[in-house]
Amino acid sequence: MKKRALAILALLAGAWLASLGCAQAETTEQGIAQYREMLSEGGNPADLVVMTGEELWHEKRGPRKASLEKCDLGMGPGVIKGAYAHMPRYFKDAGRVMDLESRLLYCMVNLQGLDADKIKKNAMSGKGEYSSDMESLVGYVVAASKGMKIQVPQSNKQERDAYVRGKQIFFFRGGPYDFSCASCHGSKGQRIRLQDLPELTTAAAARKTYGSWPAYRVSQGVLRTMQWRLKDCFKQQRMPALKYGSQASVDLTVFLAVEANGGVMQAPGLKR
Repeated sequence: MKKRALAILALLAGAWLASLGCAQAETTEQGIAQYREMLSEGGNPADLVVMTGEELWHEKRGPRKASLEKCDLGMGPGVIKGAYAHMPRYFKDAGRVMDLESRLLYCMVNLQGLDADKIKKNAMSGKGEYSSDMESLVGYVVAASKGMKIQVPQSNKQERDAYVRGKQIFFFRGGPYDFSCASCHGSKGQRIRLQDLPELTTAAAARKTYGSWPAYRVSQGVLRTMQWRLKDCFKQQRMPALKYGSQASVDLTVFLAVEANGGVMQAPGLKR
């Protein structure tokens, strides 16, 4: 039932967006804003993904027939309320800084006995497909921080080092176009096609942008995570593929999250 409902929503949304293809940019942006407002009144399609994630969190799965109810996301075993607003962070049991997805992967492997490579391979669903198990779990955890202040810690050396590396990645120029993250997100007035690009070096834009991710992409009909967002940005820069859950991906997320500290989590968001 959930999959069918979400598929219908995605189909309608896709048809609606297609009808905007010949409209002027300003009119399109206004229409998208109106659509977001209208859709939010009846609930974000990500709500269905969140429900699936909740079921997966409590379901006993894997060789060990265990749930994720003992997974520690930094607030104590099984506690999800407010967890995402305090991530990425250092985890003593793993000995490294983790974002939400790498931490969920750790729990799925160590608590449930699931295969890490298989999880990574299927972590990102295809366009128009129902969200993957990972995306659903992310949606569930993220939703539990909605309305809470972003407070990503920098309390130890590992977390501070991750921030420094993430900042270096953000400003590093490379690839055939000599692009960096800052090329698109380091100054005002940047656009790509019809999309305004936030200036992530300012606190206001960083808080608003980071606080709205992960998000349901209307044009794709699926909930997208931060790992997907960063991977797609690297792809658009023509940079080498960003490996799922890699140290570089976590470090970059740390930088973006710390820059957004003080903002309010509004995710799962709703994107064009």
